[in-house]
Amino acid sequence: MAGTSSQENISTRQRKLVELARIEPKLELTTIAHHIDVVWLEEAWRRTRKDGAAGVDGVTASQYAADLEENLTRLLERFKTGRYRAPAVRRVHLPKPGTGKTRPIGIPTLEDKVLQRAVLMALEPIFEQDFLDCAYGFRPGRSAHQALERLWGGLMAMGGGWVIDLDIQNFFDDVDRDRLRNFLGQRVRDGVICRVIGKWLNAGVMEGGQLHYPEQGTPQGGVISPLLANLYLHHVLDLWFEQTVKPRLQGSAFEVRFADDAVLVFKREEDARRVLAVLGKRLAKYGLRLHPDKTRLLDFRKPGRKGQSFQYLGFTHYWGRSRKGRWVVKRKTAQARLSRSLQAINHWCRMHRHWPVADQQAALSRKLKGHYAYYGIVGNSQSLARFLYEVRRRWYKWLSRRNRERMNWDHFGRLYKRYPLPPPRVVHGIARCVATP
Repeated sequence: MAGTSSQENISTRQRKLVELARIEPKLELTTIAHHIDVVWLEEAWRRTRKDGAAGVDGVTASQYAADLEENLTRLLERFKTGRYRAPAVRRVHLPKPGTGKTRPIGIPTLEDKVLQRAVLMALEPIFEQDFLDCAYGFRPGRSAHQALERLWGGLMAMGGGWVIDLDIQNFFDDVDRDRLRNFLGQRVRDGVICRVIGKWLNAGVMEGGQLHYPEQGTPQGGVISPLLANLYLHHVLDLWFEQTVKPRLQGSAFEVRFADDAVLVFKREEDARRVLAVLGKRLAKYGLRLHPDKTRLLDFRKPGRKGQSFQYLGFTHYWGRSRKGRWVVKRKTAQARLSRSLQAINHWCRMHRHWPVADQQAALSRKLKGHYAYYGIVGNSQSLARFLYEVRRRWYKWLSRRNRERMNWDHFGRLYKRYPLPPPRVVHGIARCVATP
């Protein structure tokens, strides 16, 4: 298996791709696949999650690992000769907590995941040199919290502005594959790489025992899918906004995008209205649609009109007074997210109420720490405290229903002293420097 020296060798080859892409930003790269060898596939295997559900072939990680070297050797040969066939993706629908809706997820086979990871390892260093700073989703070294800080810094530097809260409807299902191949070909002309990506895009979808072949879109759940989504929106939205829109504006503006979730912020109202008027046409040119009910233009100028706020990446953004009395952009857990999280906690407490109390406390503590890890930002302490309080209430409710003798609140209080839940914790501060729009 790939050891430290092999990983260093792969990193060296990736750095060469980085330098080539950086020095020649318009160069069409024709020789990429030769970097992918058995050692590269071994590293791709190491980076691939082994605990996920099996694909349509039912092969598990332990079964594939039983003859790993031979399996990877055969996979490499099929990939290089063009004989690799992309297997169908098994589609499942995951419930969205608290909404009654589901989210479709594609589950590739384990071997397909490994090859997708290998191709991603070759392409990501290249496209990272092209992607703009406004994009944060599914990129190495970037996170949702960095996107939130960019948004906060931009709004503070601008003193507020006009916000286009942009919602692209069914993005992954509507991606135009021919357009995507064209965007890919502007940078990558390696026949082996382009061919296998085309096979992934055209792979069948197995759902409910029925196999069908969608004519457009890219499946959610694939290892390569986030990169392809970023590539598509890089050309459709990011470059257009940076190179075509911003030079024509009368005032300043900036974009923040995390995957297909984006906001556009403008200093001047007329600029925002002009862009909103053409935004739908721009997306429609590439097969995409703005959600008519969720996309809106918001007056978010300082000090802010009462009730003016918007949701982004799980937070409500609004104007409020700091402790020193200054107007600042504040953030709190979005009510919909809070409700969904509490519904999930309530369901868990009901289903596991007969577990030993110590085991329940350990599991709930992990859930709370996970909640704090994302929502624990400066200024959100009140929402965090409310979440803990509501978790305690639900825990008490279901513990009291374990037997006929209902537990009263005093009894629960004594029990809670023995098995406490972790208190709210602020994990993410506010960046010292305010970004310039």
